[in-house]
Amino acid sequence: MPLRDAQRLFELLLLEGFQAGLSWITVLRKREHYRQVLFGFDVQRVAQMSDAEIEQLMLDPGIIRNRLKLNAARRNAQAWLAQDDPVALLWSFVGGQPKINHFKDRSEVPAVTPEAEAMSRGLKKAGFTFVGPTICYALMQASGMVMDHTVDCDRYAPLAARG
Repeated sequence: MPLRDAQRLFELLLLEGFQAGLSWITVLRKREHYRQVLFGFDVQRVAQMSDAEIEQLMLDPGIIRNRLKLNAARRNAQAWLAQDDPVALLWSFVGGQPKINHFKDRSEVPAVTPEAEAMSRGLKKAGFTFVGPTICYALMQASGMVMDHTVDCDRYAPLAARG
């Protein structure tokens, strides 16, 4: 189901940034701990994290201890709050509606699309970081902005019908 809940989209944005360069399972295994240490992904509270709080997180083995990614989480929360409607901003890159792809084979599924490149440019211009086109496309996939299940997948028909 396409995701339009602001807090859940914010969570996915941060998790996709933490995932950069790593396997998705690494982040998924740490997701609950991220929820604890990042205040339930409360965008207001993440935006207000102090340098001392980030330093404390750097000591936490339950998360990916990467200073650039932790600083990006705070910066992205601030950029999120600066938007009139961050959900509409994200969805604008797919025209406000899910894009249903009709791939026959997983090898056809791209890592980046022109929409993801446009999202990356737009988010960077709006002050976001760790939002390269690959991260943006993964966010689009995870949130249901694009549906990339292959036509032979048992999830394809029900998801395509919801689009």
